[in-house]
Amino acid sequence: MNLWLLAAVVLLLGAVGPTVVAVATGPLRRRTEAQNLATLLVCLVLLLLSQGFSRPSYTDAALVLALLGPAGTLVYARLLGPELRGASPHARTADVCAVVVTAAVLVPLCVAAGPGRAAVKLLVTGVLLTAGNLVGSRALRARDPKVAEHD
Repeated sequence: MNLWLLAAVVLLLGAVGPTVVAVATGPLRRRTEAQNLATLLVCLVLLLLSQGFSRPSYTDAALVLALLGPAGTLVYARLLGPELRGASPHARTADVCAVVVTAAVLVPLCVAAGPGRAAVKLLVTGVLLTAGNLVGSRALRARDPKVAEHD
């Protein structure tokens, strides 16, 4: 087992595991926020596994998930808007943690990949992950204007 695989296992057990529990239990707001975060964490695990197993196709899978994951969060935010209104007290902290964890994983991966196409693909995936997570969490925090008129 190399260091990349160890990091993937630590991230999988230490972060994805509790996030899956949060997706399965609790109030609707927490479940949707956890789903948004789980997408980001699974993408990072795929990137670490890609480096650990020397399989570039895992990077492609992470790139596709980075594109589709936030779209799923936006669908949830649109369909469940009235049920999701109100600010979560820990939403901003989760956003900051997501950006920090993404940077902490992507910087060593880019250094290991060296200059070239692989590093560019990693950077594009990281930008999509970060932007998608932030847009998704902002959509989950937004108030529905129709509901605000009736309050």
